[in-house]
Formats: sequence, C-alpha cells, structure tokens
Amino acid sequence: MTTPFALLNLNPMEILFLLGLGVLLFGRNLPQVGRSLGRTMVEFKKSFSGMEEELTNPTSTPRYDSVPVEQPRPPQRVMTSAPKFEDPSANTSANANANGNTNVTTPPPA
Repeated sequence: MTTPFALLNLNPMEILFLLGLGVLLFGRNLPQVGRSLGRTMVEFKKSFSGMEEELTNPTSTPRYDSVPVEQPRPPQRVMTSAPKFEDPSANTSANANANGNTNVTTPPPA
C-alpha cells in the first residue's frame, strides 16, 4: 500500500475523525493554515533538491570564493619619550614663599 497514510497505519474512519477535528479546531483559519503548510513544503523541497544537487555535482559551482590573505607586516616600533619630571616640592615652596605663606617649610640646602 503506497498511500500517504500507510506509514501511520490509519483506517478511513480515523482519517475522517482527524479531518473533522482539524476543521473544528482551525475553522476559519483553515485556508491560512493550508497556505502556510504548502509554503513550508515548497521551501523544504527546494532546500532538499539544492542539497541533493550539491551532493551529486559538487564541482559545478564553488560555494564560497576564497578571500585573499594579506601578507604579514613587519612589527612597527613606536618611539615614546619619557615624561619630564619636575620636582613638585620645589615648585610648591617657591610659590608659597612668593605668596607670603610661612607655613610651608623648605628643606635645608644640601
């Protein structure tokens, strides 16, 4: 038996019961459900035939183009200059004495 329901092993009464249940559940949306089911089947068949064609004739068209690889560049050295150091205590004591602050102590000369 090569009918579509042969794998499910359903008799005609069970098939009618399932169809009636489908009409009751989906009602007005039955045409939309049928359309979406049909579209799904068509997409599945297209993808299956595409895979089948790819397996039978794999060298017909390359699927991906090879991306050219860039040659490695030599490492570049970045020259950084060291920050200039200024003694903050010398600046503070000079500014403090110039402003007349006597609270700031200066270190004794060495």
